Amino acid sequence: MIEIKNLKKSFGSVEVLKGLNTTFEKGKTNLTIGGSGAGKTVLLKCLFGLEKPTSGDIIYDGLSLVQMNDKDQQELKKRIGVGFQGGALFDFTNVQGNVQFPLDMFTNLTKKEKEIQVDKALERVNLVNANKKKSDELSGGMKKRVSIARAIVNNPDFLFFDEPNSGLDPKTSVVIDTLIHEITVEYNTITIVNTHDMNSVLEIGDKITFIKDGMIEWEGNKEEILISDHKPLTDFIYSSELFKKLRKNLLNNQ
Repeated sequence: MIEIKNLKKSFGSVEVLKGLNTTFEKGKTNLTIGGSGAGKTVLLKCLFGLEKPTSGDIIYDGLSLVQMNDKDQQELKKRIGVGFQGGALFDFTNVQGNVQFPLDMFTNLTKKEKEIQVDKALERVNLVNANKKKSDELSGGMKKRVSIARAIVNNPDFLFFDEPNSGLDPKTSVVIDTLIHEITVEYNTITIVNTHDMNSVLEIGDKITFIKDGMIEWEGNKEEILISDHKPLTDFIYSSELFKKLRKNLLNNQ
């Protein structure tokens, strides 16, 4: 479990996170939604150590991230897989090098053992024999799948994704959502996904956290979000035509 306790983060005089409290459980896809500037990306950066909280704490399976020394934080990072917005693949290497990168960083595996791990990860995202392809030979959907393979190659306990569907067509977005959800269940990971994609919310939202102005305004699941009357939430989600249509159908059938 990941526990967030009164988490605050400021940049100079600007307070971005204003005392967040929540938990994330294993085997669930936890989606974080909210408008631009709400604090979602800053929260994710605090979770995997790119930003240090101003105050509060993040507890990984009972261990405080804030109180960890550098060695313990490095050990924790071995248990984390990250999928950055846009895929963030390295142009100077091929698919093999991109997916292998966490193994090079955090393990002492032999070259052959790394190759086996990479092949397993690529097989899981349906990219068998893509090892030698360069990033400019990949479609947007393939790049996202390579990014997911890189995130899972080290068999992580925690998976973080920032806008995994950005720039993708609706059909490919569903493929990526399904893949993330399946991997979450199979690997029994704690998966946290920042998203603007309301289709993702309805497809894989085991838990949804709505952040507004650096505070958690609402939490629930993909069924509860459709019937919520929480005004800040409804003002946000019903800007989506999909949600308007589903809400109307739901009310008409009651």
